[in-house]
Amino acid sequence: MSERRANANLEPLPLPPGITERQVDCYDTAGVSFHILEAGYDPSKQKPLVLLIHGFPEIAFSWRKVMLPIAAAGYYVVAVDQRGYGRTVGWDNSPYDKVDMTQFTITNLVRDFVILVHALGYHQVKCVVGHDFGAVPAAMGALMRGDMFTSCVVMSHPHNPPGSLPFNTAHPDSSNSASEPPKVQESKDIQADLARLPNPRKHYKYHNSTPSAAQEWDSPPQGLATLLRGYIHLKSAAWPANTPHPLAGWTAEALAEMPEYYIMPLQGSMGDVVARLMVAEPDERARASRAWLSDADLAVYAGEWQRTGFQGGLNWYRSGTDARLNRDLALFAGRKIEVPCVFVSGAADWGNYQQPGALEAMLEGRSCADCRGFRKVQGAGHWPQQEQPEKVVEEILKFLGEV
Repeated sequence: MSERRANANLEPLPLPPGITERQVDCYDTAGVSFHILEAGYDPSKQKPLVLLIHGFPEIAFSWRKVMLPIAAAGYYVVAVDQRGYGRTVGWDNSPYDKVDMTQFTITNLVRDFVILVHALGYHQVKCVVGHDFGAVPAAMGALMRGDMFTSCVVMSHPHNPPGSLPFNTAHPDSSNSASEPPKVQESKDIQADLARLPNPRKHYKYHNSTPSAAQEWDSPPQGLATLLRGYIHLKSAAWPANTPHPLAGWTAEALAEMPEYYIMPLQGSMGDVVARLMVAEPDERARASRAWLSDADLAVYAGEWQRTGFQGGLNWYRSGTDARLNRDLALFAGRKIEVPCVFVSGAADWGNYQQPGALEAMLEGRSCADCRGFRKVQGAGHWPQQEQPEKVVEEILKFLGEV
């Protein structure tokens, strides 16, 4: 069966009435067929377009609770499965050591969304909304193509701009003191420094970049549905250890203040971390996430990941931790997001501070020229559009009214 027809035999997703799904064939331009969910479609293309981009380990389905209320406010709302995820097909699904990683660069991902927007019949996006990893292409799309992505909501993962370049180095008597922005403390080799701690640790992004990570996610000892349920619970507002605060810098000692689902023990998998932390959870609290993520909805995630495997999604961690795959971002060194943006995130989300200094750079205008602030969602951890969808809709619509 060709990839162009690979999704034809899949059961439709269990979507709320008013949300539909379709494939958008962009093989000739992007090399993929995008799977999208949509609400508020208007054949005349008069409604402003709002594009929703999910994170890990989610899919477009994670936006199902907010799409209809945003559409009801007069918008055409589209949520897309990113390259490497869900029912978007055509990307290189080769094993770890065979995959063409040039498909999994941030510039290529922004290119995907530029192509999708054109395929939808639009030249501009009123607002691009990105959650978790999806916040990266949302913010970078606004930075690279502010003419197309005319405003941006960044959720649960502050914008971290392209790295600065060596500056004023041509003459040995030059001083950089007046030219460099303020920096947080920074380790030269964070993985080595974490491994040298008295209780050795490792960063989850680097672990997710290893050859063994996909197999660990694909086949955890507790079973995939149990792993996902535990992982989602531990990053939600229901887990009492989620009391996030700003970190002093990108150092091993500072990062080790974060929970083990971010800074893992040196030995073991994410499945091991989740299993150990969930053993200590009282049954009633461990069931808390079922109030906003039913077993039936969780089964959608588990079923999609069982079908596709995790390597595609994990390739984005590889891209983010390999400087060789980010050299083209030097084109945008020193550039700020110029279009209006806002940071919306759960009050109990450690993701707000996992990149020390990034949130402050947004709010102080160093990475975003027109940042409208940090809108904390009370009662939410890392999954605000699922934990507190009404509050997220309120914040998005408030921002859209401002811009």
